[in-house]
Amino acid sequence: MKIFLDGAWVDSAEAKISVFDHGLLYGDGVFEGIRLYGGNVFRLDQHLERLEYSAKAILLELPWSRKEISDAVCETCRLNNLTDAYIRLVVTRGVGDLGLSPWLCKKPSIFIIADKIALYPAKYYSEGLEIVTVPTRRVNPAALSPAIKSLNYLNNILAKIEARQFGALEAIMLNDQGFVAECTGDNIFIVHKGRIITPAAQQGALKGITRDAVFDIARRLGIAVEEHDLTRYDVWNADEVFLTGTGAEVIPVVKLDGRQIGSGKPGAVFGRVLEAFRKAVLTDGTRL
Repeated sequence: MKIFLDGAWVDSAEAKISVFDHGLLYGDGVFEGIRLYGGNVFRLDQHLERLEYSAKAILLELPWSRKEISDAVCETCRLNNLTDAYIRLVVTRGVGDLGLSPWLCKKPSIFIIADKIALYPAKYYSEGLEIVTVPTRRVNPAALSPAIKSLNYLNNILAKIEARQFGALEAIMLNDQGFVAECTGDNIFIVHKGRIITPAAQQGALKGITRDAVFDIARRLGIAVEEHDLTRYDVWNADEVFLTGTGAEVIPVVKLDGRQIGSGKPGAVFGRVLEAFRKAVLTDGTRL
């Protein structure tokens, strides 16, 4: 496997960063998870725009143009002979000292990994997930904006651990007001009386690229899509629930906290969205 690292492609065994890199020491950096479908890098430009926004928010100056990063992403896929893959694009603050000071890190580091991923076993896409609500709360947006896709994912990791302890593959995280924010690695949507509803980013949800794609798909299908505050009660009583994410794609949920969602099977609206999504990923993006 070839990894892009700071301007060159190296074998995976040689892809190394310094122990003094602040991405490792402090989670000081940003990243994007991107998908390649049939030789099409899905919504690459949107991913790179979000990377730029995340970097700007933490005062991390990217010394590469969007085109340079885009070309590196595509070439990494080509060198690994991939037509379908998960791409991890990471920018760290770079090498510094043992203090927090980011201004002592003179040069950021970038690396790109392109490989396969299977976030959930295939059967859950046809049968649906059973998920839970976990005690760990989403970080307050006033403390750390959920729009920043940073390397510090400990909040989500703790929630993922709790999900496993409860015997679930995924979990809902609430914000400090008790409203639904998102899942540990996915955005959440409910279907209620023909409308698709999802929490607003201000409630602690990441502005997911797949989430945005579902907004566009729903509008094309003539389905109303809205952002509202949601509680667990709203999810329990939804007609349908589904999750979205770059790794998860679009996956149905049939039970939350032991309560059956709707009919207990993936619903018709989910089915329409999934069908449209599978078509969109082949054309909406950047060809290799």
